[in-house]
Amino acid sequence: MSVLLIEAFYGGSHKQLMDLLQEELQEDCVLCTLPAKKWHWKARTAALYFMQTVPRSANYRILFASSVLNLAELAALRPDLGKLKKVLYFHENQLAYPVQKCQERDFQYGYNQILSCLVADVVVFNSAFNMESFLTSIGKFMKLIPDHRPKDLEKIIRPKCQVLYFPVRFPDVSRFMPEHKLAHLEKVNGVKRNGDAYQLEGLPGQQKSRALGALMKNSSTHRESGLCEAQPGLCTTQHKGLPSPLTAPARLNKSEASESTNPCQEEDKQHLTFNLSNILSGRDCQQRPLHVAWPHRWEHDKDPETFFKVLLKLKEKELPFHVSVLGEAFTEIPDIFSEAKKALGSSVLHWGYLPSKDDYFQALCMADVVVSTAKHEFFGVAMVEAVYCGCYPLCPKALVYPEIFPAEYLYSTPEQLFKRLQNFCKRPDIVRKHLYKGETAGFSWAALGGKFRSLLAAEPREDL
Repeated sequence: MSVLLIEAFYGGSHKQLMDLLQEELQEDCVLCTLPAKKWHWKARTAALYFMQTVPRSANYRILFASSVLNLAELAALRPDLGKLKKVLYFHENQLAYPVQKCQERDFQYGYNQILSCLVADVVVFNSAFNMESFLTSIGKFMKLIPDHRPKDLEKIIRPKCQVLYFPVRFPDVSRFMPEHKLAHLEKVNGVKRNGDAYQLEGLPGQQKSRALGALMKNSSTHRESGLCEAQPGLCTTQHKGLPSPLTAPARLNKSEASESTNPCQEEDKQHLTFNLSNILSGRDCQQRPLHVAWPHRWEHDKDPETFFKVLLKLKEKELPFHVSVLGEAFTEIPDIFSEAKKALGSSVLHWGYLPSKDDYFQALCMADVVVSTAKHEFFGVAMVEAVYCGCYPLCPKALVYPEIFPAEYLYSTPEQLFKRLQNFCKRPDIVRKHLYKGETAGFSWAALGGKFRSLLAAEPREDL
C-alpha cells in the first residue's frame, strides 16, 4: 500500500485512469475518490474532505492525484501526505478551458492548479498541447491580479513538467467488427482468419484464440514511449506506422455504470441493440448509409451545436446517413440535444450513454466515421478508442488533435467538415476501404504502462 491514489472527480477518463492504475498496482495502492458530480464544488472543497477521510499510513511513499484536487491545501492540512512524493496529473487545465462568456471564468480554479503545481514534485500532462497551453498561459493569467503579482511562475513550474499520454486499455473488439473492418485488420497486422478464430501468418502451430489482440502484438515495431521532457517549445511525440491491436485482453463489466448517467438516456439502450442487429443482418455493408458516431460528453465545450448543424444540413440535402450520439449527460443538458433528436428522426440509430463497455465498443465498431467538434480537448480518449474500432476520424485542426492525428483527418471550418461528410455520404465505400494512416498503439497501456510504473516508483524530481 505504498501508492495513494486520490481522485476528486471519479468519472469519465479520470475514473478510467484510476481504475487502470489500481488494477495494475493491486495491493500496492489505496484509492480515495469523490463522485463525478458538481465539479466546481469538488475543485473548491475536496482537499478538506480528503483531509478527514484518507486513512493514515506509514507505508505511503507516493501520492498521485488529478489536478481537480487542490494539492497545496491537502499538503498543508495533512502534513504526513505533504512529505510524500507528490505526482499531479493534468487531464485538462483551467487556464485554457473554454467558457461560454469571458466574465464567467472563475479565477480560483486556475489559481488552484498553479498552487498545486508549485507543491507537486512531478507534474504530468496527458499531451504536449495540454502542457504548453497551461505553462504559456500562466503569465497572462496572473496579470488578472490587480497588483503585487507573483513573478516567474512558469520558470519555477516548467522543470518539473513532463508529458505522459493517457494510457488506453484496448479490448479485443474483433467480435463486434463487420467484415470489411476485419479484412483491414488482416491487411494491417498480417493476421488471417481460421473459421471464427485468428492466427498469425507464418505460425501454423499458434493456438487459436478469439482474443485477437493477444495474437496481434506487433513485436517488430518499437513504439514511441509517449514520454518527453518539458521544453520551451512544443514537445510532440511523432508516431509512425499503422495501428496495432494490443496484447491486453478485454476487461468488460456489464454492470459498470456512471453515477452521472442521465435517466432519460436509458430508454435508448434497446433501441441500439435492435438497430445494430438489423444492420448486421441487412444489406451488404458497402451499400449501407454512412454511419457517423459522436461519442462525447453532452456539454457546451464539445460544441454539439456545430455537429448537429452539419448533420441537419446533410439531411436537408437528402443525403443518406445514420448517427449514433454517445457520451455521458450530466445534470444540465444543452437544449440542442432534444431539438436535434427530433429533427434527425429516422437517421438516429442510437441516442444516449452506454454504461456497458460491450455495447459502447459495438456501437463504435459499427460506425464508419467518428467526429469531434470540440472547443476543448487535451487528449480525447473517445476519439482514440473509435479509431481503434476502425472509424475514420474527423477532428478540428486545433487543440490536441494535430498532435494525435495525421493532417488528412483534420478540418479547419464547419464548412470543411460538411463537405467531407457530404462526400462520404455519397460514397461511404471510401471510408470503409480506407486504412488509417496513423496509429493507436502508442497510446496503449502496453506502451505506456512501464512509464507509469516508473513514475509511481521513482524518487522525487528523478528523471524518468
